[in-house]
Amino acid sequence: MDRYFVIYKPYKMVSQFVSPHKQRLLCDLNYIFPEGTNAVGRLDDHSEGLLILTTDKTLTKRLLHPDRKHKRSYIVLVEKLIEKESIEKLRHGIEIMVKKKGVYLTKACEVNLIKKPDNLPIRDNPFKEFIPHSWLEFILTEGKNRQIRKMCSAVRHDCKRLIRNKIEDLELGQLQPGDVKEIEKEILFKLLKLNVNEEL
Repeated sequence: MDRYFVIYKPYKMVSQFVSPHKQRLLCDLNYIFPEGTNAVGRLDDHSEGLLILTTDKTLTKRLLHPDRKHKRSYIVLVEKLIEKESIEKLRHGIEIMVKKKGVYLTKACEVNLIKKPDNLPIRDNPFKEFIPHSWLEFILTEGKNRQIRKMCSAVRHDCKRLIRNKIEDLELGQLQPGDVKEIEKEILFKLLKLNVNEEL
């Protein structure tokens, strides 16, 4: 029987169990995962937050297929105070470079200026918040490599912290960096708005 896990991937950990490089890996979490467990999608090593792990090889195809357009939400800290004009550019699509594909125009998305969320985990080497900065919420239905970082850079704002806090109705909740929670298939699929009985 397949098993499903929700984790808070910490900062400076890669979203994989094996790497030829000296990096913190998912196997370094304080949890014994069953053989064949893999991440569904990825967060780059400098990003943190919600990540799904499973032994179900079909879940990646179900969730990440381009036709699905599932919503992913991120809390983003950027350097400098951001102007409304820049937020509008981010919302309506902006050109970024995609490896091996060249210039790519991002799809329209939701970007909101927000207050700093309460109870964010303290991170090693934290951003010095006396430096002018802005907190943003991004809600995307696509996920190119380092897309949000590239989008922010395109409007001249360096991304200092990026936390994925939600995938469809699946939320981080009270999870802290390094936490692992096993979740039942039916509950997970309902939160992800997937049909348990759909044939691939």
